[in-house]
Amino acid sequence: MSEKITPYKNSTLGKKEQVAQMFDTISGNYDNLNRVISFGIDIKWRKKVLKIVSGSRPKTILDIATGTGDLAILMAQSNAEKIIGLDISAGMLEVGIKKIEEKKLSNRIELILGDSENMPFEDNYFDAITVGFGVRNFENLEKGFAEILRVLKPNGVFVILETSVPDKTPYKQGYRFYSKNILPIIGKLFSKDNSAYGYLSESAAAFPYGEALNNILRKIGFIDVVAMPQTFGVATLYSASKK
Repeated sequence: MSEKITPYKNSTLGKKEQVAQMFDTISGNYDNLNRVISFGIDIKWRKKVLKIVSGSRPKTILDIATGTGDLAILMAQSNAEKIIGLDISAGMLEVGIKKIEEKKLSNRIELILGDSENMPFEDNYFDAITVGFGVRNFENLEKGFAEILRVLKPNGVFVILETSVPDKTPYKQGYRFYSKNILPIIGKLFSKDNSAYGYLSESAAAFPYGEALNNILRKIGFIDVVAMPQTFGVATLYSASKK
């Protein structure tokens, strides 16, 4: 399971603290690196998240593991009155706050430092919740999902965008070669933290995806769970709801 994979193998810190430390370290280069790693296709995937969320006409949206706020900023294209981005990395949020101020969206988007497994929100609070490339960084996946279910309103929509592993040849072999050999090299070119992108590659390969993740969501109590593979299966969109 993904909980066993951590950014810094010799660290005495827990996964949660290590992830925060890692993203603090790479926050300055994260946006540019994301575009390079995904060849810019991640922008297309995020727009699909927006389309799903907008279809439910939410007034309140929570973006968990918001990082530098890309997905939260995109959600401003919906009719939502309030968008909150939550992340455990102060460094990433610092970059995100500047972007939001530059786009003059501070009146609609608020970024806060917080833990996805222990969120400071009331039950049944949000109409929609999103997580873009963040669930594999949860220290306890089921606890994180249970907390998301708690703060999501009944009939609310929960959308995940996460990396996955292609199942079909030749995409499966190409993905394996890229993630093991190319991704760490790109990461080292952009970041002083040599462990960071090795971790991101390892965690993506080990994380449950497709029907395996669907079953975890159902176990927690989500309904209408659907997985939608993207771009030969290198990423997957998941949509779920609450009774």
